[in-house]
Amino acid sequence: MNRAAETNSKIVTFSRHCARRRSGYHERMQLFLLRHGLAVERGTRGFEDDATRPLTPKGRRQLRKIAAAMKKLEPDFDLILSSPLVRAKQTAEIVAAGLKLKKRLKFSNALAPGGAAPILMRQLGREKPVPGKILLVGHEPDLSRLISLLVTGGPLLQLDFKKGGLCKLEAAKLSAGKCATLAWLLTPKQMRLMV
Repeated sequence: MNRAAETNSKIVTFSRHCARRRSGYHERMQLFLLRHGLAVERGTRGFEDDATRPLTPKGRRQLRKIAAAMKKLEPDFDLILSSPLVRAKQTAEIVAAGLKLKKRLKFSNALAPGGAAPILMRQLGREKPVPGKILLVGHEPDLSRLISLLVTGGPLLQLDFKKGGLCKLEAAKLSAGKCATLAWLLTPKQMRLMV
């Protein structure tokens, strides 16, 4: 066997990683982050309070397609955690209904604008059993800051996270610091093409 063929035959890739936990071995955690869909513009009459801005009809239609694309990814989330603001809540509800996971939907002020990553990490750490696949639904720039913190340990990673965009991170254990790997970031347009 020649040297190049010998080298190639020794390459082994693993599609799943294991981390030792108190309860035994299990796969790396998969953390998905979804930015809320298109919402009524700030300052629109009748929606002066930012927390009450709902999704637009177009935003709802787009999210149904995004939920259908997510279904093709077969995520089977253990937990869907959303900001309680109306537009994020509606986004999470549409996705949870599309994936038939309404019973796994919860809400957290840590995902509201200005929420604190350490509080979110503690909240996720208290979930029993430990969720292997989590979907977080929230807002910009907070989601990009969270991704940057988990991937780089700081605020330096710049992302263009579109409304209705979906990001996947993988981590052995979540903590408020560099602990995750960015697997991918999909735009809403890319997701709609999957349907």
